[in-house]
Amino acid sequence: QVQLVESGGGLVQAGGSLRLSCATSGLLFHIGAMGWYRQAPGKQRELVAAITSGGTADYADSVKGRFTISRDNSKNIVSLQMGALKPEDTAVYYCNRNPPRMDYWRKGTLVTVSS
Repeated sequence: QVQLVESGGGLVQAGGSLRLSCATSGLLFHIGAMGWYRQAPGKQRELVAAITSGGTADYADSVKGRFTISRDNSKNIVSLQMGALKPEDTAVYYCNRNPPRMDYWRKGTLVTVSS
């Protein structure tokens, strides 16, 4: 059974920081890229950061320079360090493979950035 559990969301003021984590089990974590996605109210889900199995990261332009994705293949965890947060970063954040698998979407973790 595949498990992906996102955590670390919360309410933060603009300019603040949060660290999201996604603990996984039941998948060959170390094989394949992982991604963090987000869905804001009324908007489509979008990829914000991705990391290859070898650790090469890529970011959406909107978060480049503010967010850092990382992975620990020994613990099967992918993380997202978010800084200089803006109200427009408010969304539910999800982890999944990149490209995503439909059967890997879970409930996500809510990030709310107040102005």
